[in-house]
Amino acid sequence: MALDLEDLSRAFRDKLQLPMVLVPSSVAPRPSTCLLLKRREVAEVERALQRQQEEFWQRMERLAQSRQQLDQREQRLQDVVLKFTAFLKASAARQERALQRTAEAQAQAAEQDAKAAHLHHQLAGLQRRRDRLAQHLRSLQCFHSYLQDVLARMGQFQDVPSMLAHFEALLALRAALAQEAEAGQERLARGWAQLRGYREETLSELLCIATEEAQHHMCLEAAHREVLQGESCWAHAQSTATEKTLVLAQIKLAVLNLFHLATVPLKIHTDVALEDTEAQLDTVLLCMQDLAAICAELRPRQPGPCPAVTSVASQGYQGATEP
Repeated sequence: MALDLEDLSRAFRDKLQLPMVLVPSSVAPRPSTCLLLKRREVAEVERALQRQQEEFWQRMERLAQSRQQLDQREQRLQDVVLKFTAFLKASAARQERALQRTAEAQAQAAEQDAKAAHLHHQLAGLQRRRDRLAQHLRSLQCFHSYLQDVLARMGQFQDVPSMLAHFEALLALRAALAQEAEAGQERLARGWAQLRGYREETLSELLCIATEEAQHHMCLEAAHREVLQGESCWAHAQSTATEKTLVLAQIKLAVLNLFHLATVPLKIHTDVALEDTEAQLDTVLLCMQDLAAICAELRPRQPGPCPAVTSVASQGYQGATEP
């Protein structure tokens, strides 16, 4: 029984990482002193466990706050992404409208080019007709000379007014053709000027749209980098929480093993739950107190202390003698 209690004490110190202090064998503390030392040691262990538990919960609260901040930042980033998507849609719509206006301007320019080509064709036809008429007039010059000779000989001729009227008609036709050609040139110049204006306006709008798109693309890349950094921070927080949870589980498992080492050899039946660590420590303390009392009753005349509690008592005695 004494050997089992000594092994139990050694296991208790190993689980809680308590230093082992030896005292001379001549020192024989009383059972009440041993009990007080044991209570002090258990109280120190409980305070250490309580401090570790408080630190763990404080770290868990800080991790929860960090997670909440990361969720808020992710929500803001999602809002930025939604706004950027809406802006991209609006930019695409504006670009489509600009392309449509450009296509319309090009269609108008092509129509004006067709009209100008048609006018040039008509002008070329009129010029050819004028050349033919001039050639025909030169060919009729001999008849004019003949008519002049006739008029000189006869004094008056009935076909001369008709010839003058025909000549005046030709002059009027020439003037009309020249005026129409000039109007066609003016319309062609205005069409080309409008086309140049449409092209310059379209190019400036396309340049502005491209600049805005590049800026928003840079903003999107920066937001993506922030999301990646937040995810890495969250992963680090999760790993830290997992490590702390493992440490707490190891502490609980150590207490549970100590509880089994204290109750199973003594065949003590308790209704302590597996999750109730404090109750398990209380049960271990009661077992150690009972074993110390039994050792004191069985060996009252021995000068040395009880071997089951020598190490614990020596540690408490050392702590009591220190200044």
